[in-house]
Parts: sequence; C-alpha cells; structure tokens
Amino acid sequence: MLFVRFVVVLFPHLELLIPSIVNLLQQPPLSLYVHIPWCARKCPYCDFNSHQAGGDLDEKGYVEALLLDLEYQLPLVEGRELISIFIGGGTPSLFSAASIGALLIGVRSRLGCHQEMEVTLEANPGTLEAGRYAGYRDAGVNRLSIGVQSLTRESLIALGRIHDPEQAVAAVQTVKSAGFDRLNLDLMFGLPGQCLAQAEADLQRLIALAPDHISYYQLTLEPNTPFHRTPPPLPVDDTIWEMQQQGHGQLAAAGFEQYEVSAFARPGASCRHNLNYWTFGDYLGIGAGAHGKITDVRGARIRRQWRIRDPRRYLASAGGAGSTAGERWLDAEDLRLEFMLNALRLNQGFSPTLFEAHTGLPIHSIQSQLDQAREAGLLSATAKGWHPTPLGRQFLNDLQTIFI
Repeated sequence: MLFVRFVVVLFPHLELLIPSIVNLLQQPPLSLYVHIPWCARKCPYCDFNSHQAGGDLDEKGYVEALLLDLEYQLPLVEGRELISIFIGGGTPSLFSAASIGALLIGVRSRLGCHQEMEVTLEANPGTLEAGRYAGYRDAGVNRLSIGVQSLTRESLIALGRIHDPEQAVAAVQTVKSAGFDRLNLDLMFGLPGQCLAQAEADLQRLIALAPDHISYYQLTLEPNTPFHRTPPPLPVDDTIWEMQQQGHGQLAAAGFEQYEVSAFARPGASCRHNLNYWTFGDYLGIGAGAHGKITDVRGARIRRQWRIRDPRRYLASAGGAGSTAGERWLDAEDLRLEFMLNALRLNQGFSPTLFEAHTGLPIHSIQSQLDQAREAGLLSATAKGWHPTPLGRQFLNDLQTIFI
C-alpha cells in the first residue's frame, strides 16, 4: 500500500504510470558530512555557516555533541555502511588530531564503514602546525583538502586569508611527507585586481605542487557577505571567461581531467564524497547547520533534514529533536529538480537507470525537458545516457533552468 500511496500522491494518472516505473526507490550509497563551524577568521567572501573561534573552543564537548547527533539519526540508516566521510567547515584543522581521532573512532563504532572508505578533512594552511598532519593520518584521515585559494601575496591579502604563499607551499610539502597521497588544493580565479597573466601564473604554481585533485573555481559575491555589501574591483566578465578557459587548458595539459564544473582530478583521484552528492546519493549531516538527505525505501520517499545553525544551541540540543531545525519530504517536482541540478554538473552526465533508481520516477517524466535541452544544443544523448555538451557546460545555468 505504501507503494501505491506514494505513486498516487505524486502522479494523479496512476494507471498510466505504473507500467513505466522500473525501480521505485533503491538505497543509494551513504556518506557522512561533519560540520565544524569555527575558523580563525571569517573571510569576507564566505557565506558558509562559520564563526570566528574564541579562546574557549570546546573540542571535546563538540565531538561528544556530534556523536550524540549521529546516535539520534542512526535509525534512519540502520544496516547501511558509509562509503565516505567529509569533515568540513569552517576550518576543521583548528581541531587537534586527538579530537578528530575520537570523532572517527566514535563514527566507526556506530556505523558500518566500507573497507576503502574515503575520509576527507578540510584544512587551512594558516591553522596547521607541521606535527598535526601525521596525527590526522594516524587518526584515520586519508584525504586532505587545503584551501590555498591563491599563491599570490596580494590576492591572499585581498581575500582576507590568514596565510601567505610560503605557508601554503610548506603545508603541501609537509602533507606529502606525512604520507598523504590524496590531496585536493582549492584555487580561485577572478580575484580582486587579477589579470589574465596573473591567473595563469597562479594556477601554474599550484599545479607545480603536484596534488592529485584541484578545485578551480571563480570567486563569486554571495549575499550577506562583506564582499557583497562592498564589492571589490573584480575583472570584467569577458576576462573571467578567458581565465576559466585558459585554466581549463592548463589543467588538461598537466594531466587533470575535468569531471565536474570546478573539479579536476588525475585518473582515479575523483572525490568519492562529492560524486555521491552529484549523483543524488544519500548522506547524513551532523554538526551545526549540517544538511542530510536520506532515502526511505520502505516508505518510498526521500527526506531532507538540517540541524540548527548556532553552535551554542547545537551543543545544548544535540542528541534530541531540538537539534533539528527543519525537515521535509521531497515531492516529485523536488526529486526531478534536485537530481538534475546535481547531475548536470558532471561532465559524464547521468543514465536513465541512475535517474530512476535514485528518484523512483520514470525517465519519461523529464522527457520533454531533455528534448528541449537537446534541441538547444545543451545536452547530448548517447547509449549510456545524457550529458552536457560543451555549450551546456558553458551555459550551465541556462541548462539547469530548463528543469526548474
């Protein structure tokens, strides 16, 4: 009856649709996102849920709250195993290796974990002492993501970063000495006062550090940030487009394959955690302001939840219903839109089988939009499915809008 009720609610013309549903809902892979909301100093472009840390940062108390939060959500994922953990922020590298180790031990004691589980920790070059890297490695972290953002002193100052180019280079060298072979470096382009030649030199210096993954993305002025209220002098749109094209060419020439809008990896080094997001996989979210998305196969529905954002309130309520700021069950329109907003970011696109398995909807429910996007030259169909064309990647917002 749950099957029928789900379909009747989503599709009023039930008798026309039942034969078309191949897989109602299958459990996709499961990940865990952990949010640590403190940073040394809030950057003027950042719109994440982050707060400047004071001298009384209670690492032990926050780790305990995270594990209470996880305990509270365990009934949602009973019997499932994690393929990845991503510890983001804020600046998680403010926390000691001992605290990260206690967190990971607690997670492993409560949830099944794949033997090749990816565990990523975000780090800031300005908050890491050399000795911490080996500690994180021993604690179970096997992938680091370092927010370099630029290797030019003037750009780092303009961005409000607390590190300098020398610290960033030293951090990468120390990470490698500590045994990390999986390393992402973040770099932005379109920075205040940046010209095309400066963007090229900045990226070339980053490539020379030899990470296996690079996130290369444009600085954007997000609402409710100091940069949005008082915009810095940014390059004009035509120059930013040239920077992007130039950068993509540099990365390709260096052996990096673009697999998502801003993600570039050497063969086999794609971020499994983010790929799970982009293919509409499931994930638990723990920590102040963390979001989660979980498939309920028995109930044939998908739920989104999010935790309260204020760290103090989160600490006081973790482990109970009070830590949940909100939740909602996704309807058919939500499912179509959210799947497409994510999947269209991937160069490889998606298959009809993936769409049906992860949304429970028949592929023909988006057929008219697929046809419209193909006729506009934004999508291409192959034997494996649908993927954005070069034009579709260039005008991704236009492509995604077709499915809104």
